[in-house]
Amino acid sequence: MMSRVLMIAGLAGLCAYTLPTLTGRYLDRTPARTSALPAKPAAADPAMRAAAGAREVVLPAGPGGHFSTTLDINGRSVRGLIDTGATVVALNESTARRIGLSLSTLDYSISVSTANGLAKAASVTLKRIKVGNIAVENVAAMVLPDTALSDTLVGMSFLNRLSSFAVEDGALRLRR
Repeated sequence: MMSRVLMIAGLAGLCAYTLPTLTGRYLDRTPARTSALPAKPAAADPAMRAAAGAREVVLPAGPGGHFSTTLDINGRSVRGLIDTGATVVALNESTARRIGLSLSTLDYSISVSTANGLAKAASVTLKRIKVGNIAVENVAAMVLPDTALSDTLVGMSFLNRLSSFAVEDGALRLRR
C-alpha cells in the first residue's frame, strides 16, 4: 500500500511539474549527481555513441536541451525523452498498445494531475527497455491516456538501475 502511495505521489509530481515544461525547461533541474552544462545544438534525431568495451551510451542534447532518442521497449522501437525529473517511465495508451500491452487488462485506478488536467493512470511493469547497448529488465512504468501524455518519458525507474548517468559536455552519458 505504501509503495502505491509513493508511486502515486511521484507520478502526480511528475505530471504537475514535468509535463507543462516539455517545451523548454524540464532538464534545468538536475539531480545532485549530474552536472548541468550548456546544451549544444544537435540534429532532431541524435545518434547514440557507445564507448568501446563499455556499456555506455552518450546522447547529445537536442533542441531546447532535451535528450530525445529511439528506445527499444518490449522489443518495439519507440521515441522518448530521458527525463531525470520523472519518477517512473510514463507512456501513453497508443504507445502501450504498440509495444504489446493489453489496455483492457490495465487498472486505471491511480489519479494523477497533468498539464491537461486530472487523469487516471495504470501501473505496469515493462519487460525490457533498451537504450543503445544498455538494457534494463522489469522496469516500473505508468500508462496514461493519450490526451494526458504526448511523449514517452524515461524516468528514474529506468535511470536508477544504471551504474551512473550524468550530463557532460552538452550530452547525457548513461552507464551500466
